[in-house]
Amino acid sequence: MRTSGTTVRGIRAPILKQGDDLAEICAATVLSAARNEGFPIEDRDILGVTEAVLARTQGNYATLGDIAADINNKFKGGTIGLVFPILSRNRFFVLLKGIAQAGKKLIIQLSYPSDEVGNPLIPREALAATGVNPYKDVFTAAQFVKLFGQSRHPFTGVDYIELYQSVGAEIILANNPTEILRHTKDVLVCDIHTRKSTLSLLKKEGAQTLYALDEILTSPVNGSGYNPKYGVLGTNIADEKRIKLFPRDCDLFVEKVQRLLKERTGKTVEVMVYGDGGFKDPQGFIWELADPVISPGFTEGLSGLPSEAKIKYLADSKFSDLSGEALNKAITDFLIEDAAADFEKEGTTPRRITDLVGSLCDLTSGSGSKGTPFVYIKGYFDHLGVD
Repeated sequence: MRTSGTTVRGIRAPILKQGDDLAEICAATVLSAARNEGFPIEDRDILGVTEAVLARTQGNYATLGDIAADINNKFKGGTIGLVFPILSRNRFFVLLKGIAQAGKKLIIQLSYPSDEVGNPLIPREALAATGVNPYKDVFTAAQFVKLFGQSRHPFTGVDYIELYQSVGAEIILANNPTEILRHTKDVLVCDIHTRKSTLSLLKKEGAQTLYALDEILTSPVNGSGYNPKYGVLGTNIADEKRIKLFPRDCDLFVEKVQRLLKERTGKTVEVMVYGDGGFKDPQGFIWELADPVISPGFTEGLSGLPSEAKIKYLADSKFSDLSGEALNKAITDFLIEDAAADFEKEGTTPRRITDLVGSLCDLTSGSGSKGTPFVYIKGYFDHLGVD
């Protein structure tokens, strides 16, 4: 009788560079790990591949000058308003330096007390103590610092107001995106997950030239990398003069890896590309999802939501009169028969499979020195009734 359920392995891989055949390397590396460590390749196993190595092997890079050129292609006026960027050195500040190279006057509107993903400018309790109304009160950077003091990120110690001002930008702080229209009608929307509603509101209120970050570098500029769907969303700093964009053609990639593994094992392994996981830090209250999606590409078997019964609910209600082996058998039989009604699934979180598995992959591989850009998962779709 099998005594383990879902198992997750970070798979070590070679250091990958532009031009490498990542699909072939993925398949070969997983098969080598399976032989060396003695685990079988089976139908409905899952292979996760971090977006960073796919983008790197694609050579999906752009320079700060490429960003500036595309900004000048799209914005013809002398002033641009940047609305709701996140507070990040490797995610946004690198983009900001490229935008600044376009030679425009920049007015940056920050949200407060935190950005979209929870990076704080000030603690929420500090906001409450002042009597400030965050729904309507607007501040210059000087006014904000005078009222709340210097703002430093609790984890990095960076003063993001000061950092963003360092490129010559003017900073205002307001939570209504239309505040930027008092300064300019040319606006670049910089939020990630709420960008569509921000765009809609600004368009309705009279913005003239209006783009979002997912519309910058959607095609090559001077031979640069690009992303037709996400633009510069999901980018990371590559070096002081370049960014690495979110990978392209992810669906083609995962289908190729799945096909290679099928040819060599006869088994259908589900494959996904994953980026940031969708989890929230319980101390800093920062939501780690700075990418536009958790998974930009996955095979068909990972579509949809999990279908699971809540075992503890079944034990406490439907089979509350049983215990011991009789209780185990009753619940196991129930799961095998797949008889769970909706009320018996109550309490299971209705999140997409790709979001759940992508978060699991991100937590496993991390972003540091583990050297495991591939994550192999077994038994994810099993339940208690599967031996």
